[in-house]
This record gives sequence, structure tokens and C-alpha cells, in this order.
Amino acid sequence: MTVRTGQQYIDELNDGREVWYAGERVEDVSTCAEFRPTIESVAHLYDMQHDPAHRDVLVADSEEFGESIGRAFEFPRTAEQLRLKREAYITWAESNCGMLGRSPDFLNVMVAALAAKRDFFAAGGEERAQAVADYYRHIASKDLFLTHALLDPQLDKGKLRHEQSDPGICLRQVDQNADGIVLDGIKRIATVAPIADEILVWPFPPTFQAGEEDYANVFAIPMNTPGLKTVCRPSFTRHGAARDFPLSSRFDEMDATVIFDNVLVPWERVFINRNIPLLNRMYRDSRMREYTAHQTNARLEVKLGFVYALAVRLAEAQGLAQKPDIMEMLGEAAVRVEVIRSTTRSAELQASVDSENGLLYPDLYALQAGRALGPVYYPELVNMVRKMGGGALMQQPVSMAEFDAPTGVAMEKALRGADISGQSKSQLLKLAWDICGSEFGSRHVLYEMNYAGERSALLAGVQREYGRKQAWLDHLDGFLDAL
Repeated sequence: MTVRTGQQYIDELNDGREVWYAGERVEDVSTCAEFRPTIESVAHLYDMQHDPAHRDVLVADSEEFGESIGRAFEFPRTAEQLRLKREAYITWAESNCGMLGRSPDFLNVMVAALAAKRDFFAAGGEERAQAVADYYRHIASKDLFLTHALLDPQLDKGKLRHEQSDPGICLRQVDQNADGIVLDGIKRIATVAPIADEILVWPFPPTFQAGEEDYANVFAIPMNTPGLKTVCRPSFTRHGAARDFPLSSRFDEMDATVIFDNVLVPWERVFINRNIPLLNRMYRDSRMREYTAHQTNARLEVKLGFVYALAVRLAEAQGLAQKPDIMEMLGEAAVRVEVIRSTTRSAELQASVDSENGLLYPDLYALQAGRALGPVYYPELVNMVRKMGGGALMQQPVSMAEFDAPTGVAMEKALRGADISGQSKSQLLKLAWDICGSEFGSRHVLYEMNYAGERSALLAGVQREYGRKQAWLDHLDGFLDAL
């Protein structure tokens, strides 16, 4: 099996994994009411791979595998393959309005990026490089859905991990044997962990120092690995008709803390082991950023475009779409959509071949613009929706079904807009509330604001690594020298 169906994904979730919600163990995540809507949304993505209308974009014929694989797993060697990867990301994102930030393609392209740089991992031993390559083939051949966990618990930020009052809180290696390494401790925030197949763990940010060797491990294991516990936050899924909760009834990505209770990770799943120099270089030198940011920016384009369109419709519903100040605001929104849209296409046009593996990599510096601006743009567009909804957001029907109730005629009159029925306007407001007023919507603002980590550190990194900086400096210096 290389391209699985939605039902195959669902069937494989009931595997004995240990998931906890509200203090109780979930017996079968595939039937849990808090997870089921998002599971069905992910299953739909898998089914789209078999739809003739999308298959040529979402599925690639692979020479490496000798059969078809999901497009995210493909190693791009041509501009056309890079373009198709972006089109695949957009196609999946459009099915959920960009609200599934951790759809399977994100981690799949990340693992593909790691495998493409197997020689980097060979610096830690040929066995580790082979483990990365084998793992890539494993998840690509089974079309698996991964989560990842990067962050440690928020403890004393003035101390290193091993200097904490309890050095065993952060995930660390406590033993090793012929079978593998034994890990104990905690990682957060693992988005979609309860409904993923496997988890990739690598510590971030890559700023490890001497003495933290026990914490410097990169590996991947199935979610049903003995000793692995997944503890969930409160669900933001709203149970009811999709008309009443257009987004929150289907797309809440559960975030979770993962607890390792003396978990054995087999050597064939260990990619970096107690190697601080290698770990600190992995984010940059594996070149995962180019491929993951390509997916990230494509998804963000869809999400911003969706919110922009909602703001436009709300303006039209109130007869305000032609007012100069509103047109200016909506123009600002359109500009933001186009800036993010341009990052992927510019990166593709400026792509270059890596001499080590022959693969085509989109331009990092173009993509970093999207990574830096997304955390600013998304909250801005949500605020535009909030502004266009105004007080009407506070006066919505409990359910869209109320328009069929005895009070429906009065409601239709009270809620109508400019050239739009009360029912249609209320549907827009229901969607707007999901984006700007609900717990689901608040979580998405927080998610996008923190998507690429602390923004100040991200921008400092852009300046530190900006590859075109010297060319601009040379141009300036040349001008001054000629005066």
C-alpha cells in the first residue's frame, strides 16, 4: 500500500494507543466524539488522492519506489515537480480552508527532506543515516500521518535542561541497550497527536550546550508505543450542524502533551543520539526549512485568501464594499494574500540544485518572508473580519434551523442585509464567529502567531543567514566608492 484511503487511515487508529482526555483514557480514538470530526476531515484528504479530479496532482509516480506515492514524499528534481508539490499542498488546504495546519503533507515533506540529506546524519554514524532513509521509505510506502513534538515544558528559562530543579522533566535518555535507547520525560506541543500514526521528536530550538547530551536525541515511534502517553487539552470541537459551526465542527486539531514513561526507542528509529553539534546543525544543514516552508506558505495562502473573501462578503452584506475606507482596508488584505502567494512562486523560480543530492530546493530567503509575515498577517485579517462583523456578531441565531421555526419570519426581517437575506447574512456571521470569536478561532490566531517560533528570533535568524545581504552591501559600497 502506498496511497491509502480514508477508511484505511481510520481503521488503523484503533491500535491500543494510550490517549487521555478530561482525566479518562480514550478506549478508541477513532470513535471519540471530540476527535471524530477531525479524523473524518483527514480521511477526506486521503480519499482525495483516489479522486480522478485530484489524483494527478496529489499522487506521484516514483522511480525510487517503483509505484505511486503521495506527492509530499516526492524528491523534486524538476521545476514541474516543485510546482506540482505546491499545487498538491494548495489542493489539500482548500478542502479545509487552510485550517488544518498539521495536515499529513507537512510532516511527510519534512521526513522526505531529512532522508534527502542522509549524508548529514552519517556524521553521527552510518547506522543513523540508514535509519533515516529506512524510516522515510516506511512512512512513504504506508502513506502515514505524523505529528511531531519539539518543545520542552516551560520551566526556568534561565537554566539549561540538566540544571533544572528536576532534570527529569524534559525528555532525556535514561538508558540504552542492544535494542535501543530508553527515554523518560515530557514533550509539548504535539498537534494532532491523538489521531496521528507516528510521532517524530526533535528538540527545538537548536541551541543545546555542553551537559545536555542526554536530551539531544532525534527519533520517531508509533503512537501506540508502550509507555507513550498522550494527554489532550480541552476540545474546541463544537458539536452540531456544520451550518452552525462551519469550521469548529470539523477542523479542530487537538494539541497534546506527550509523556514518555521509560519508552524504548529501537535503534532503527534513532536518527541522532546524544550528539549536540549534529542536533544544533540539523534544522539548517538538513535543508528541511526549504521544503517545509514551501508547504507552510502554500497552506497559509489558502487560509488568508479564505479570510479575505469572508471580509469582502461581510462588507457587501452591509452595503459598505464601495466605501473608500473599507476598500482601502480590503485592499490591504488583498495585498497580504498576494505577498504570501508570491513567496512560494518566487522561491520556485529562484530554486537551485543541491550538488550533494541533485534535488531542486526552493529559495529559502523568499520563503522566509512568508514565515516572518504570516504571524502578523493572519491576526490582522481576523481583526478585519471582526470589524466588518461589528455588533452583528453579538446577535446571531442559536441555530440556523431557527429560520424554519415560528419566529423565522421575524428573524429574517431583523437579520437581513443589503441585497442579502437574513439567513444568508447569518450564515456569514456564523462563519465569522468561528474565525474571530470562538475558542477554535482564538486558538488559530495563537497558532499562526507562534507558528515559526518566537518572531524576534526568527527575524534575527533571517538577518544572520540572509544570503543576498553581501550582494546588496557590495552594491552600496560600490556606489559610495564611486563618489
